[in-house]
Amino acid sequence: MNIRSVAIATGVLLASTSTFAQQSTVTGAVGGAATGAIVGGPVGAAVGGIVGGVAGSVIDPPPQQVVTYVQQAPAPTARVVVKEKVVVGQPLPDTVVVTPVPDDPKYAYAIVNDQRVIVEPSSRKVIQVIQ
Repeated sequence: MNIRSVAIATGVLLASTSTFAQQSTVTGAVGGAATGAIVGGPVGAAVGGIVGGVAGSVIDPPPQQVVTYVQQAPAPTARVVVKEKVVVGQPLPDTVVVTPVPDDPKYAYAIVNDQRVIVEPSSRKVIQVIQ
C-alpha cells in the first residue's frame, strides 16, 4: 500500500466522520491518525485514525454541576424498575420518564432501579450512572 492510497483512505474516513459524528469523534480520529503516523508511518496513520475515531465517540462526561444537581434532586414518589440493565451508551426504555436538568438542557436525568442516571434528552441515551 503506498502513501497516496493511505492518505486518500484517511481523508475519506475523516470526511465521513466529521459529517456524521460529534466533535469528539473527529478529534479522536485526527489525534489517532497523527499518533499512528508517528509510531507506524502511513499504515499507522490509517489504523490510528480508525481507532482514534472509535475512542473519540465515547460519550463525554457531563459537567460537575449537572452531576451535583442530579445527586441532590428529590427522588420521585413512585419507584421506577425496569428489567433491562442500565448501561452507559444505551437508551433508557420509553416507559422511563426523564426529567430535564433546569440549568443545562443538554442533559436530563432519571432514577431507575434505584440508580440515578444522566441521559441525553433527545436520544434518551445514558451518559453516566451515578454511584
